[in-house]
Amino acid sequence: MRMGGRLSAAIEVLDEIAERHRPASQALADWGRAHRFAGGGDRAAIGNLVFDALRRHNSLAHRMKSDTSRALVLGVARWVWDLSIDQISTACGEEHGPADLSDDERSHLACAADEAAPDWVKGDYPEWLAPSFTRAFGARAAEEGAALAVRAPVDLRINTLKGTRGKVLASLKKFGVEAGPLSPLAVRIPAPAGDGRTPNVEAEPAHARGWFEVQDAASQVAARMTAVKPGMQVADICAGAGGKTLAMAAMMEGKGQIHAHDADRHRLKPIIDRIRRAGAHNVQVIPADEPERLETLLGRMDVVLVDAPCSGSGSWRRKPDAKWRLTPKTLEARIADQAAVLNSAVPLVKPGGRIVYVTCSVLPEENGDQIAAFLAAHGDFRLLPYGDVWRKALDTEPPASADGNVQTLLLTPLSHGGDGFFIAVMERTVT
Repeated sequence: MRMGGRLSAAIEVLDEIAERHRPASQALADWGRAHRFAGGGDRAAIGNLVFDALRRHNSLAHRMKSDTSRALVLGVARWVWDLSIDQISTACGEEHGPADLSDDERSHLACAADEAAPDWVKGDYPEWLAPSFTRAFGARAAEEGAALAVRAPVDLRINTLKGTRGKVLASLKKFGVEAGPLSPLAVRIPAPAGDGRTPNVEAEPAHARGWFEVQDAASQVAARMTAVKPGMQVADICAGAGGKTLAMAAMMEGKGQIHAHDADRHRLKPIIDRIRRAGAHNVQVIPADEPERLETLLGRMDVVLVDAPCSGSGSWRRKPDAKWRLTPKTLEARIADQAAVLNSAVPLVKPGGRIVYVTCSVLPEENGDQIAAFLAAHGDFRLLPYGDVWRKALDTEPPASADGNVQTLLLTPLSHGGDGFFIAVMERTVT
């Protein structure tokens, strides 16, 4: 396919997403099945156009004076893919390309960004979340939002039970892999530009051998901040597919036990194969439909990890359509879920044990507000300054939290180079 056909296809997919309120990944998959003539490179390019349009919806619509799928795709071509207006015009004139550019479109494509635009436009986040972003970041709200609106790299965690950094770097050299930020076990494949394809690293022999797992650098830090050690008893009660479970298993060197549970059986399903591949022999999976088995852990856990269900605002780089599907009602439901799972963790923790609360969110309602409410209701827990935990867990000086807090840690793409993650460590007092 030529560029014109790719632009037309992206417009078609975005129309499908907007009109039928479908997840972008599903709409793209259906388009591919219906257009089997399109090769892998074409499908990747169309997907990039669609996701780039969703990432930067507000700023593109503002500059184009329109939020139609056509306007968004033309804006991506000009300001994200850096095509000239003449190149875009040529693509529109191709067979199977979009209609020719109008005079208004040419004028809009030639305009500079509006520095006086509201923060929610420049930062590409929903207008109704503007107060939340201002609470979290103050004058940097637009910058932090904009950093959540670019393509994300592929981050990998070295599985120290089987692999080494040297082995992984050598095996993935063809992808331009490099040392990653934040975590000593992180390696990174930079995000491609334009129509570049993100490599499928899970198809590589090194992955099949269990040398690494795909895991964002900030997520790796969240696991490290549990500070688990060999011999401990640990519960991961929102384990999902097991990324942090496996990271903790490696930290524990196979000694002690991790009890991994999630209330959603679909999220938990991949964990068994991942455990086998990683060689994590100290993980016991508690199925979603057997929550009563958690009762055998009451008062015994050194660490309970609560990787709480959340808005996912910290991972908008990877799932940009999620930010436009998020509603006040959905956020309210997530907040209630977080409070419930935090409270369910309390009986599991032994005196002197810890709850590590984590979200992949940058919103204060899901982060600091939750911790304040929890501590107000549970006087036998105290918040540990994240810097103290970081120094012991990572043996380096901690970075500043993106929200300026000295008790809890907020990591963001702009400030730290990984996804958005919030981490709070609370210790149960010994009476």
